[in-house]
Amino acid sequence: MTADWLHLSADTWRYLSLPVISALVGYVTNVVAIRMMFHPIEFMGVARPWLGWQGIVPRRASKMTGIAVDTITRSLITEAEMFGRLDPREVATEIEGPLLAMVDDVIETVMHRHYPVLWPAAPDALRRAIHYRLRAAAPRVVAGVMLEVRANIRYLFDLKGMITRILVREKTLLNRVFKQVGRDEFIFIGRSGAYFGFAFGLVQMVLWIFFPAWWVLPLFGLLVGWATNWLALKMIFHPKRGFDLGPWRIQGLFFRRQKQVAADYGGLVADHVITPHHILDEIMTGPYADKLMAIVRHEVGAAIDDTMHFARPLMHWTLGAREYRRLRADAEGEVVARMPAILERLTGYAQRRMAVRETLVTRLQSLTPEQFESMLRPAFEEDEWILIAVGAALGFAAGWIQLIFVFSRVFEQHFAALG
Repeated sequence: MTADWLHLSADTWRYLSLPVISALVGYVTNVVAIRMMFHPIEFMGVARPWLGWQGIVPRRASKMTGIAVDTITRSLITEAEMFGRLDPREVATEIEGPLLAMVDDVIETVMHRHYPVLWPAAPDALRRAIHYRLRAAAPRVVAGVMLEVRANIRYLFDLKGMITRILVREKTLLNRVFKQVGRDEFIFIGRSGAYFGFAFGLVQMVLWIFFPAWWVLPLFGLLVGWATNWLALKMIFHPKRGFDLGPWRIQGLFFRRQKQVAADYGGLVADHVITPHHILDEIMTGPYADKLMAIVRHEVGAAIDDTMHFARPLMHWTLGAREYRRLRADAEGEVVARMPAILERLTGYAQRRMAVRETLVTRLQSLTPEQFESMLRPAFEEDEWILIAVGAALGFAAGWIQLIFVFSRVFEQHFAALG
């Protein structure tokens, strides 16, 4: 038997459509607002910044990156802490195999280059002694470099600069950080638009039944688009410090998820930003690379002098002190050139010992609500009025669409003359 409610009049169905359409408007406006936060990555339009749009996060990449970097470097982890966890002896052990192979190869390359006749003809005992002494000195060189790096890390490695360059360069990564951190909150914003929109639609329906003025639908559309975005943002970030109201815990959604957000954020930063590969690249090619190379050259040169003292008189006699200095400089350069390939072997060890992920997660979970808020709030705060305004404009347009197509008779009564 067909339900009686299916035989409602067309007018009744129009009235009942109001809360449904209002819920749809609330959902769509909120989802559009979220998308406008992150896309497009680059400006799209004809007259920047007035006729076009660029996602809020990529448009303010420098500022938002600065805030994120300050949070990490001031409250979570420092260069000294990360490098202080690396043991010089363990580092030497980790790279012992490739390090010794490099030593042998550098010796043969440099000696053949500078002594193409004398070196092949040299006694095997002399050649073996040089190899043996330099191989024995290699771990001490590594330990010496590591000790120098740890003692002067502030002048050799810029963690803040590294993170800034990575996030500004890779805007999609910055987007991903904010999306990952606020994943559940963004889902809530979309869904809450539907819930709040339906509730506003019920009020709109009752008002329309008793007061069907043409301006009610556009006005309520505007209110729905504005209020759903505004309420969603308020519920995410307020109140910061929760309180119990009967059986319910009242607290901003972002703060209630602090443990999960900390795990997501810490993992993302550790896997894509503060990685051993990025750290190595920063050390070897960053703005302070020359200082590190000077330390390496000094340690290598000292090891060569110490190792070759027994053969130096012969070298001075055959080629002179100037050629010996050229040989030493050449050897230093060869070591510096091969360092990146050697240090790449340290990535696994560095990841374990630096424990970036574990450190970030633990400290993020212990941040105060005010500190924790700074991780996501910048994505909304400065331009959130734009998101609310866009929601209001879309809701206003939807209200006119309802008036024109759903309640066309009311529209015709007031605007037929315009046709």
